[in-house]
Amino acid sequence: MDNKNVILAVFLSTLILLVWATYFEDPKIKEKRFEGEKNKQTQVTKPEATGGPSMPKIDAPKVVTRVDALKDGERVIIENNNLLGSIVLRGALIDDVTIKNYRETIDKKSKQITYLNPKKINDGYFVETGWAAKGNVKVPDNNSIWQIREGKKLTPTTPVTLEWNNREGLIFLKKVEVDDKFLFKITDSVRSDRSGNIELFPYSQITRNSKPAVEGFYISHEGLIGVVNKNLKEESYDTIQKEKKTFSGNNGWLGITDKYWMTSIIPEQGKSFNAEFLFKDGFKVNYILLDSLQLGGQKIISSTSKVFIGAKEVHVIDGYSEKEKIERFDLAIDWGWFYFITKPLFFLIDYFFKLVGNFGVAIILLTVVVRIVIYPLADYSFKSMAKMKVLQPEMLRIKELYKNDVKKTQTEMMALYKREKVNPLSGCIPIILQIPIFFAVYKMLFVTIEMRHAPFFGWIKDLSAADPTSIFNLFGLIPWNPPTFLIIGVWPILMGVTMYIQQKLSPAPPDPIQAKIFAFFPLMLTILLASFPAGLVVYWTVSNVLTMLQQWIILKRTKVKTV
Repeated sequence: MDNKNVILAVFLSTLILLVWATYFEDPKIKEKRFEGEKNKQTQVTKPEATGGPSMPKIDAPKVVTRVDALKDGERVIIENNNLLGSIVLRGALIDDVTIKNYRETIDKKSKQITYLNPKKINDGYFVETGWAAKGNVKVPDNNSIWQIREGKKLTPTTPVTLEWNNREGLIFLKKVEVDDKFLFKITDSVRSDRSGNIELFPYSQITRNSKPAVEGFYISHEGLIGVVNKNLKEESYDTIQKEKKTFSGNNGWLGITDKYWMTSIIPEQGKSFNAEFLFKDGFKVNYILLDSLQLGGQKIISSTSKVFIGAKEVHVIDGYSEKEKIERFDLAIDWGWFYFITKPLFFLIDYFFKLVGNFGVAIILLTVVVRIVIYPLADYSFKSMAKMKVLQPEMLRIKELYKNDVKKTQTEMMALYKREKVNPLSGCIPIILQIPIFFAVYKMLFVTIEMRHAPFFGWIKDLSAADPTSIFNLFGLIPWNPPTFLIIGVWPILMGVTMYIQQKLSPAPPDPIQAKIFAFFPLMLTILLASFPAGLVVYWTVSNVLTMLQQWIILKRTKVKTV
């Protein structure tokens, strides 16, 4: 097999996969990623008609402005080093959260990320916990007015306890605690002052009134998510608008995720629950524990749940997964198919970042490490390619001599390779090895919040965004903003130039048609990668430079002409 045919096939396959993963990949195919056995469709457990408790009815929102909604009723302030917000006493809902340390744009004066909103606005997004009951028992709903029993402001050192009396012998208490990051601990208790047995079932629910703008564009999952008994559940907003999904388990978590932020509810691990993803007056994620708590006279029962609201910081998410024993909570970050490569690469880049203080430099150091790791195979490949370049005249002679006999041509070619101890497939080895690494770096740059708004040097203010310059306005010298498809910046051009030079150091295809196709490769990839994260283009450019250096040394050693 001709070496260039194989390389051409690998490059074209990579290009197709890249375009497909970027623009057409259906997020459903990522269902239960990283499992030993992957299912292509979500397994839906239909609810059984057991006559059990149902979730309390939630009133449809009445649309008002956010400012007016925040004035509707008394509130308890929430504040730690990462969050600022409030709990509304009408319904005891966590419905006002701002993520303090992140902003909407790279401008340090831009607004902080407003995440949760009161239920009465279009973008209403809130969390509630409470009780469902069998029979005619009055329990609080999201319109019940709670009273502050203890505490004035919720901080990591000052929990808050709320109280609601149903005036029928039951007193409901809600103790809310928050750590210094993004985790709330909510303990719901009930005290009975009446005779007779009462069965209550703890529940938690997230409600999002409307579908948000999706940032991931199929590259990462955004929508309803959870892990139930170690199985990942991912559903898009569009799917849930058409069909409710139900699950049962005794371990896991459930939530609604954005690209960088997430709200999730975590039931007590080890206790059986039913869970739902549904659309009814908004998108809802909820669970209800199946084992009732029995309440008699002068008795107190309680149930504790956890709520995560905030940024999907890798170390924080992993820390909660381990410390709080939350089943596979790390899957809140969509590491992709190459999880086993992507996540270690992130930790390596993060380590370099802590050493040098710049993620762009950390990416360059990562590139050096990758080149060192694959050096032995690359060295073997380049030596073989150098020999192939020496053999090109003989290969052309054989093709011309047996141009009417394809079988004879292939036989003579294989004999030449064997005689000269050349492996025509060796050039594919470094490429094949780098394909998963390339995709892993791309995924890491795209999904990790640590890369969001991370600057490099000069005009690159955000490594997770495309190079903002364009050759079509002379990189800003002409006062004109070209359309998106004409934004081809400095780094993509550098990548294309280095790829072109790298081609010149490699054996040229004997087939003139192949040669023309390969000549267009640098231009094609320059245009394609212009819209990709600048960090990825930096990685590829530096990798090209290191590859060129290695090729040049080998070609000089073997005394092969490079042009």
